[in-house]
Amino acid sequence: MTQPDERPRRAICKNRRARRDYFIEDTYEAGLVLLGTEVKSLRQGRANLSDAYVRPRNGELFLVKAHIAPYEPARDNHEPERERKLLMSQREIVKLGVKLRERGYTLVPLEMYWSGSYAKVTLGLARGKRAYDKREAVAKRDIERQLRRVVKRERRRQ
Repeated sequence: MTQPDERPRRAICKNRRARRDYFIEDTYEAGLVLLGTEVKSLRQGRANLSDAYVRPRNGELFLVKAHIAPYEPARDNHEPERERKLLMSQREIVKLGVKLRERGYTLVPLEMYWSGSYAKVTLGLARGKRAYDKREAVAKRDIERQLRRVVKRERRRQ
C-alpha cells in the first residue's frame, strides 16, 4: 500500500491569480467532499479557482466560489459554485482559525489536484498585496528576464 505522500499528483487546475494578488506565507493540504457529478466533471478538468476562497464556520472549513462545471451527460447535476466542505485535521483547523482572526490574513486555494483517487486542494495562508507590491514584483520579473537575455546572448558569442 502506498503512503499518501508517495502518490502521484495530477493537477486539475491552478489559481494563478492568488500568487499575483497575495503573499503566500504557508501552505496546507485538504481533502474535498464532492458529489458524484462533481468528481466526473473534475476528471474532465472542468474547474476554476480564480475567485475562490476558504471560510471557517462552526469549526469546519468550506471552499467558497470554486466553480466546478456541470457534468453534461448527467440528468441531476450539482450547483456549480456551491460551498464544499474541506477535510483537515481538527488541530490544523484550530491553528488556521487563530491565524485567520488576525488582521489581513486569508486562506486561498492555490491548486486542485488528484492524489491517487482522492481530490485534494492546496491552501495558502496569505496576506494581500498592495498595488505598489505588485508593481515591484513586475519590475523584478522584467529585470530577471532582461538578465537572462543578456546571459544567453553572451553564451552565443563565445
